[in-house]
Amino acid sequence: MTPQEFVARHPNLYHMAEQGSWESIRERGLLSTSALLDLFEIAGPERHAIESAHRPASITMSHPQYGVAVVRDKKPMSETKLRSCLIGMEPREWYELLNRKVFFWPTKERFIGLLNARAYRDSPHVIVEVDTSILLDQLLDRTTLSRINSGSTVYLPVSRGRETFLSLSEYPQDWWRKRRLGEVAVDYGIPNIEDMVTSVEEWEGSSKLQSIWRR
Repeated sequence: MTPQEFVARHPNLYHMAEQGSWESIRERGLLSTSALLDLFEIAGPERHAIESAHRPASITMSHPQYGVAVVRDKKPMSETKLRSCLIGMEPREWYELLNRKVFFWPTKERFIGLLNARAYRDSPHVIVEVDTSILLDQLLDRTTLSRINSGSTVYLPVSRGRETFLSLSEYPQDWWRKRRLGEVAVDYGIPNIEDMVTSVEEWEGSSKLQSIWRR
């Protein structure tokens, strides 16, 4: 698959973030969990609990210079089910792999589906929409695709491992033709995310509550 083919099908991508987080994202960039832990200088057992283990709840961190940040939960993940479907990896390695990535949904239907999940349906969230062509122009070498929701084992746990994340050129054409795309991931972080954003909105469930920012 070429970047041009991908952009034609998915001209925009969508990131789901905590309510009230846009100004922080705008200032620091859109950071993976690992990048945020680096920025906040979190180490030792505290870092291990956030980066290398299952997070049943969101975690709030503070820093004297950078203020407060929230690391989102991993409620859709069951470690028991994860062990049953992991290939060639331990759960710790899988958590660490995911925590180094910034994730985007490829369609509005996908993020609305997550917003309506039991764990999130009653809480407002921020949806950051980005221009796919700008993202790929700048970050193609750090962008990968997954045919599954890599952070969920709620239903039938699909097999997963290091080969779950593939570059655009590696992504199988038969998956692409059948529209088997679960998510888009960018390694580590996007410091200049504001350059790519087309809109920022606040949603709750299937309802858009307000427009926060628009290019």
